[in-house]
Amino acid sequence: MQPNSNDYNSALTYLFDFINYEKKPVENYHESKIDPTRPGRLLGMIGNPQDQYPTIHIAGTKGKGSVAMMCASILRAAGLRVGLYTSPHLRDFRERFRILTPDDDDGRIAEQEFADLIQAIKPSVAEFPGITWYEVITAVAFWHFARQQVDIAVIEVGMGGRLDATNVVTPLVSVITRLSLDHTELLGDTLSQIAYEKGGIIKPGVPVVVAPQEPEALARLHLIAQERFAHMTRVGTDWRYISDPDKTSNPRQHLKITHSAEPTFIPQDTSFAIPLLGEFQLENSAIALAAIAAIHPRFPQLKTDTIRAGLASVRWDGRLQIIQQSTYTPTIVVDSAHNPDSAAILVTALQTNFTYRRLWLIFGTPGYKAIDEMMTLLFPLADEIYVSRAVHPRAAEPDELAKIASDLGFLVTAVADTTTAINTVFPQAHPDDLICATGSIIFIGELLNQWDNLKDQLIAQRGEQDAV
Repeated sequence: MQPNSNDYNSALTYLFDFINYEKKPVENYHESKIDPTRPGRLLGMIGNPQDQYPTIHIAGTKGKGSVAMMCASILRAAGLRVGLYTSPHLRDFRERFRILTPDDDDGRIAEQEFADLIQAIKPSVAEFPGITWYEVITAVAFWHFARQQVDIAVIEVGMGGRLDATNVVTPLVSVITRLSLDHTELLGDTLSQIAYEKGGIIKPGVPVVVAPQEPEALARLHLIAQERFAHMTRVGTDWRYISDPDKTSNPRQHLKITHSAEPTFIPQDTSFAIPLLGEFQLENSAIALAAIAAIHPRFPQLKTDTIRAGLASVRWDGRLQIIQQSTYTPTIVVDSAHNPDSAAILVTALQTNFTYRRLWLIFGTPGYKAIDEMMTLLFPLADEIYVSRAVHPRAAEPDELAKIASDLGFLVTAVADTTTAINTVFPQAHPDDLICATGSIIFIGELLNQWDNLKDQLIAQRGEQDAV
């Protein structure tokens, strides 16, 4: 039976016929390849839905997804109806645009509702030859939020910022998380160039919250903010924090604000429980707090207790996430470290947040990444290394990864896919061992989907082995 033209799968098929730079990167990231006026013109044809609710707009290299989720969780805890737009998705396409409410912490769009929105936007999309897949889904997300009458939307930039399809919003606050060299073939090979692209989301007169940055990046962001009369708040200077050792207990850590830029809203010495693992999440939490402080006059529901509840309940899968832990099985942690800086953060987390006998590493990444740098950081920690791939056109082949590893002096085992990788490693690992899978969000998403199918079977097999 042929699927109805309005159903979910047909809607996805329609989308995937457009240019998709997540699967095929643009050759040059500038106006001659990406028309920065096109998203706004498309949105104008459907009534400019992005102007019907306030927004928080977040760009950066590292942590922008975590900060977006933290902001959304805090706003949800305050009783608000919150649109959340992030990319890429981890396991389900509908994760990209969600509406979180006090009664719904998932909020993924219903499949039929998504299909109906795609059908409704088709006539407008047809007016724009060459439009990209991401521009279409951004318009759909913004339209969805308007139709569902969200109180506020938290919008994560897809890539860069200046030319990104999300850069049509005029937010209550712009946020720039920590910057590093990533997508250098598109955004530039210096921190100043990357800061120029990311700082493109800074709007005239709109306050901007900036994470701790290298001097080169900070100088460029500061110049952009000055030129646009945008008040800059710096985490690490205007907002200062420490890990609160008196309250931290595994797996939770606590953020303690030691200097507050808004002391009547978030007093100095206030502590917040952070369920996400990794010391880097303290910085992300402080950035989220600074962003929330910037908008709190608009939302009197935001109080210290609701902020504390929102941070304590935040969940962001695929980021230093423990997916299996018991007395009788090895612990499995997954992390979508996607560049050398993220790999370095993962190394620190593996050394400080986990105790294990041996480390088994499963690694897969797109072919365009700085693979050798990531391997050089991660592989020395591991006792056993397996390289694999996700089913994705930009994924590096396992044999290619094995060759790079061999040239760097590492002995690895190449396996065909994520199912083979987890089927091979899990039965061999000791209960006191740690299995870490990492390399990219696409690789981790596929592994998580496979783990759902394999978990019970593999655990049962281990039980039978132990019984023998």
